[in-house]
Amino acid sequence: MFSPNESVRYRLCPSSQDMRKGFDVLSGVVRSDMGRDPLTGEVFIFMNRSRTTIKLLHWERGGLVLYHKRLEKGRFSLPVFYGKSRCYHLLWRDLVLMVEGLSPEKVRRKKDSKISHKTHKYLLFYLVNCLFFRTFVSWKQYKN
Repeated sequence: MFSPNESVRYRLCPSSQDMRKGFDVLSGVVRSDMGRDPLTGEVFIFMNRSRTTIKLLHWERGGLVLYHKRLEKGRFSLPVFYGKSRCYHLLWRDLVLMVEGLSPEKVRRKKDSKISHKTHKYLLFYLVNCLFFRTFVSWKQYKN
């Protein structure tokens, strides 16, 4: 069962590939172009020239797995390429965004809920008190 997660390494091929290629040819690309072994358990990612189709090649117990996705609108985004390596290194969250067709640059994290000025004042007073007097008293006492 194809189950990528955070513990797996993800490598994106820097050159575009013909999406008609199958298991054997993509395994050859991994060996020749990327300098990696396709049987290591890493997930290897390939895109076509227009970046509308993506394939993920992964070795699991018993054989290779190939995942194929085509976007109806938009393009897959590319991460930053490091010249020393022969492939892109991706994190799990970057791959998820890529497969969903989202750009990591456009995705923003939600900001934490804002603390009111009054609460901030009490919290600051509590921290100064703890540092100055080396006492750890519940800051809720100062709030009342």
